[in-house]
Amino acid sequence: MNKTILAHDAAQMEDIGENLASRLRDGMLVSLVGPLGSGKTTLVKGIAKGLLITDVIVSPSYVLAREYKGRLALHHIDAYRVGSLAELAEVGLDAYLPPDRGVTVVEWPERIDGLVEASDALVEIEFLDDGSRRVLLRTK
Repeated sequence: MNKTILAHDAAQMEDIGENLASRLRDGMLVSLVGPLGSGKTTLVKGIAKGLLITDVIVSPSYVLAREYKGRLALHHIDAYRVGSLAELAEVGLDAYLPPDRGVTVVEWPERIDGLVEASDALVEIEFLDDGSRRVLLRTK
């Protein structure tokens, strides 16, 4: 399924994530592609809400990954500082690609060869001239 959605603010980005969460199942890999500041982590907040996670969701930029418990476990990975799957394996995060349990959401998946193509869902975010975002959601 391909779907394009316009998001004019953070609340709408969260809504997109929450709606996506309703389609997620155990073992799924979700890739988020978009420029810095485009709302990837905000979208993850919505996914977490849809998975009934009550923890505060923060970017894993400096720790590479965070895990949350809800209807499904959520493994949130930021691959911005990672150059390959081998680097993820060095820190034990390759086990989440794809996950044995829960859902893995990866920001900056294009930094790891083959990850975007292996994803069950791909979310591409782009800025529009008016400051809103165009969100293209592709699911298998």
